Amino acid sequence: MTIIIDQPQFGVQPEEEVKIPNNNEEKEELVLDGGFSVPHTNSFGHSFRDYDVESERQEGVENFYRLNHISQSFDFVKRMREEYGKLDKVEMSIWECCELLNEVVDESDPDLDEPQIEHLLQTAEAIRKDYPNEDWLHLTALIHDLGKVLLLPSFGELPQWAVVGDTYPVGCAFDESIVHHKYFKENPDYKNPAYNTKYGAYSKGCGLNNVLMSWGHDDYMYLVAKENGTTLPSAGLFIIRYHSFYALHRSGAYKHLMNEEDFDNLKWLQVFNKYDLYSKSKVRVDVEKVKPYYQSLIDKYFPEKLRW
Repeated sequence: MTIIIDQPQFGVQPEEEVKIPNNNEEKEELVLDGGFSVPHTNSFGHSFRDYDVESERQEGVENFYRLNHISQSFDFVKRMREEYGKLDKVEMSIWECCELLNEVVDESDPDLDEPQIEHLLQTAEAIRKDYPNEDWLHLTALIHDLGKVLLLPSFGELPQWAVVGDTYPVGCAFDESIVHHKYFKENPDYKNPAYNTKYGAYSKGCGLNNVLMSWGHDDYMYLVAKENGTTLPSAGLFIIRYHSFYALHRSGAYKHLMNEEDFDNLKWLQVFNKYDLYSKSKVRVDVEKVKPYYQSLIDKYFPEKLRW
């Protein structure tokens, strides 16, 4: 089954569309595309993705990235992909996995302390309002973080640093735009000449599908969707795998590894990212009210039961 999707229209770059005023500017309402209002602060009253602000979570977030950057090596990622690519942990439906996320809180996120199911529905509903005809994008938003079940005992209860947080390529130089970059100096790949150059183990324009990313929920959910035969378009799978790849879609790093299809899909990832980041709030979603709609999309794009 081939799904043809219209490319989003871009008059300006996404980062120019969303302007967060500083303390000296008049704070006007911020609106994304079809009407989604962007909050000025996260649920803690701070700017979004501010990893330096003094807050009760800041110390824990920085320690998380220290462990992440030291441990996410090329060899580690290969081992994790081999182990979890077997998809032999659990068999369940997409919605059953959504409900499991009620037990998960992402310690790497300075903007959110609510159960993940709340964030999934907030993101999906915001996109649904602004892009009503792109049902694949609504479903992608709902499932993009389901890989965080890796934190739970039945999936191996991996440490947070191996499940959540910003992702980045391994097997080539760590770009300085990656948050808390200083901790990479203790990573075994940092001084390895096979992996510490611009291209490392890769080549120009090789395509991100040929690049190993730091292991976590993004890559795991990508493997689950792909190996279970989803009919989501390639842009949906691209969003799932790279939505935490902020060095790319926020800073523009690693584009030398991308191919033409990657650049096409990046446009949709940049649309998605605005909702993924700025829809984190205390506003509750009526799960039972919206469940029938999302269940219909699950039935359309996925088998009833999936191997995880």
